[in-house]
Amino acid sequence: MEVFSLEFLMALGSIIVLDLVLAGDNAVVIAMASRDLPEVIRKKAVYIGTGGAIVIRLLMTLLAVWVLTIPFLQAVGGLVLIPIAIKLLKPAGNHENIATSDNFWKAIKTIVIADAAMGIDNVLAIAGAAGGHFGLVILGLLISVPIIVWGSQIIGQWMQKYSWLIYIGSGILAWTAGTMVMHDKIIGPYLLGWTGGYLYILPFLVTIGVVVCGHFSQAKE
Repeated sequence: MEVFSLEFLMALGSIIVLDLVLAGDNAVVIAMASRDLPEVIRKKAVYIGTGGAIVIRLLMTLLAVWVLTIPFLQAVGGLVLIPIAIKLLKPAGNHENIATSDNFWKAIKTIVIADAAMGIDNVLAIAGAAGGHFGLVILGLLISVPIIVWGSQIIGQWMQKYSWLIYIGSGILAWTAGTMVMHDKIIGPYLLGWTGGYLYILPFLVTIGVVVCGHFSQAKE
C-alpha cells in the first residue's frame, strides 16, 4: 500500500471515522470515572488517564494487527465485529456501573482499565481497517485522539443530532468486518470462488445486512 494512494487514504479515513464513532462510550468512561474529583485536578486526571489509555490501546492494536495475520483469526475477528456494528445502532445503555473515585490515582486507574476493557471493538476494527500496516494505526491515532480528547462532547452532540453519522460509522465497521473475512488467508480464497472473484460482494452484503438489522433493532427500542 503506497503512502497517499487512494487505498491508503481510504484506509486512513476509515480508521479515523471508526475511532471517533467508537469513542463515545470511552468518553463517557472518562467523564464518569473523574466526576467526583475536585475541579482543580479533574482535567489533569482526564489527560493523564487518557494518555495511559491511549498507550494501552496502541499496544493492543499493534498486537491485534499481528495476530490477525494468523490464518482463520482474521475471519473470526471480522465475525466478532458484525454484532458490534449492529449494537452501535442501538440506543446507548447507561454506565452507572462504572466506578467513580475522589482519589486522583484511583480515577486514572479506572479510566485506563475501563477504557482497555471497553476498547476491544476499537482494537479489532482499527486493526482490520489497517490491513496489516502498523504505520496506518499510529497515524490514525495521532489524528483522531486529539479530536476525541478535546471534542468528545461536541462529537456526542453531533451524533445525537445527526443520526446518519452513526449509520455511517456502523456501515464502515460492517464493511471492515466483511473485508477482514475476505482477506483471511484460508477462508478468503474459498469465498472468492463463491463470489466469482469479486472481493467486495461479501462486504457489501454484510454492510447492508448490518444497517438493516440495526435499524429494526433501533425501531424496537
